[in-house]
Amino acid sequence: MKTDDQLKEIVKLKYSEIALQDKETNQSSCCGSGSCSTEVYNIMSDDYNELNGYNPDADLGLGCGLPTQFAKIEKGNVVVDLGSGAGNDCFVAREAVGAEGKVIGIDFTPAMIEKARANAEKLGFNNVEFREGDIEKMPITSEVADVIVSNCVLNLVPNKNNVIKEIYRVLKSGGHFSISDVVLVGNLPDALQKDAEMYAGCVSGAIQKDEYIGFIQSNGFKNIQIQKEKVIVIPDDILQNYLNTTELEEFKKGKTGIFSITVYAEKPEAICGPNCSCN
Repeated sequence: MKTDDQLKEIVKLKYSEIALQDKETNQSSCCGSGSCSTEVYNIMSDDYNELNGYNPDADLGLGCGLPTQFAKIEKGNVVVDLGSGAGNDCFVAREAVGAEGKVIGIDFTPAMIEKARANAEKLGFNNVEFREGDIEKMPITSEVADVIVSNCVLNLVPNKNNVIKEIYRVLKSGGHFSISDVVLVGNLPDALQKDAEMYAGCVSGAIQKDEYIGFIQSNGFKNIQIQKEKVIVIPDDILQNYLNTTELEEFKKGKTGIFSITVYAEKPEAICGPNCSCN
């Protein structure tokens, strides 16, 4: 059993490689996993082309949803993007917040930070910044963000509950998040769970849907909604790298499902007592 630090190092190394791959390679795999399919289509990612602010240079094809589409971002908001990659969701969010707002991207892969900063420089944005750091301990002060977004990242983090706690800390009172992620219904075969590339490819790091929602509930969020849900179908030519013929047949006949969900939740408004300074 790998430690949390070992799993994080696997992800960091893999995403350093992914930063140098082209979008087509990433899209034909599972969130950039080295296990590419001969069926060239997007296994996870959704199409950003219709979203204002979309910049193709920042799209590595690594997402599993469109959280910025559902995030209810307003002009002047402060938005934090967890696992910001090359900056794709940050630039879409920047279009929504306008010049008067601010967008902060957090990523722990130096190669991704470098790529994102170069993209921001090309676009001339002075209100989009990228910080290197671990989203289990965000390099950002408390109660800063109006909105937090993330796209196919929490599933890569060993301790997801820590990230949810950090999201609660960083959000302002009354703020909210919209996060796209990969979750499971039923248990994956052991071979998929153990393989490092599939972990960096976002499937083996996924947890049960009920457990995922449970973390959000137990950390005090309210008005939890599933904004979008879709089945992720992994082609046989990828699964065959991990499962023998019998295991593959059993997996496909079973009740196990891999899903992309976009989850929305709100941090409750602060309640002031009679001596509170906001009265």
